[in-house]
Amino acid sequence: MKVNINGKFYEKHEAKVSVFDHGFLYGDGVFEGIRAYNRRVFKLKEHIERLYESAHSIMLHIPLRKEEMRKAVVDTLKKNDLKDAYIRLVVSRGEGDLGLDPRKCYGRANIIIIADKITLYPDKFYKEGLKIITVPTVRNLPEAVNPQIKSLNYLNNILAKIEAANCGYDEAIMMDSLGYVAECTGDNIFIVKRSHLYTPPQCMGTLRGITRDTVIELARKSRIPVHEHVISRHEVFISDECFLTGTAAEIIPVVAVDGRSIGTGKPGKVTLALMKKFKERTRRDGVKY
Repeated sequence: MKVNINGKFYEKHEAKVSVFDHGFLYGDGVFEGIRAYNRRVFKLKEHIERLYESAHSIMLHIPLRKEEMRKAVVDTLKKNDLKDAYIRLVVSRGEGDLGLDPRKCYGRANIIIIADKITLYPDKFYKEGLKIITVPTVRNLPEAVNPQIKSLNYLNNILAKIEAANCGYDEAIMMDSLGYVAECTGDNIFIVKRSHLYTPPQCMGTLRGITRDTVIELARKSRIPVHEHVISRHEVFISDECFLTGTAAEIIPVVAVDGRSIGTGKPGKVTLALMKKFKERTRRDGVKY
């Protein structure tokens, strides 16, 4: 593996940043997870746009233009000769002192691009469905650390993931501060009821996922009505289908939540149809390299 750090390539064991980097010390930075399929980078423009929006919100200057960043991602894929890949793009504040003040970070931000393989869930979960639970840890308040900012500080999600793992589950639903469904630890959530698709709105403390937006687009093109509004746990329990979306997870069916079977207890027809359409889209769309 060749890791791209500030435009130079290093072997995996040689890829390093300073222990004084504010990304390491405080989670002060932003990132994107991107996928490449069949030598095509899927939704690269959208991912880079979201990266720069996150950086702008935390007042982090990225020392590359967007087109330069897109080229850097493609160059890293070429360097690693990967046909299908997961790309982790990280921008940290850079080196500073041991204090919190970002004004005392000297030099430029660090840009790190890693291209590798990823398997988030076993194949059987895509065929048979995933069983998940709701955990006590709620999603960050938008007024505190806004989930729209894809920052390096993922402790909120990690705490929820720990709670799920301690109970023997691979994924968990996180509620918002008002008691509505927000999202899962690393994925957006959808339910299907009477052939209508529902997902929480982005304004309720959820990340506006790029896979989420792609699914909404695919559903509307298939004339499946889509609604973005608050969802309660009760609505999840009585839904006909449920599935999660994310760059790493893609689309994965959910067949049980908090011990309640969802629908027939098997992946539903709407979910399976969207999974098929999503796979077709990823294989033909994207930036070629």
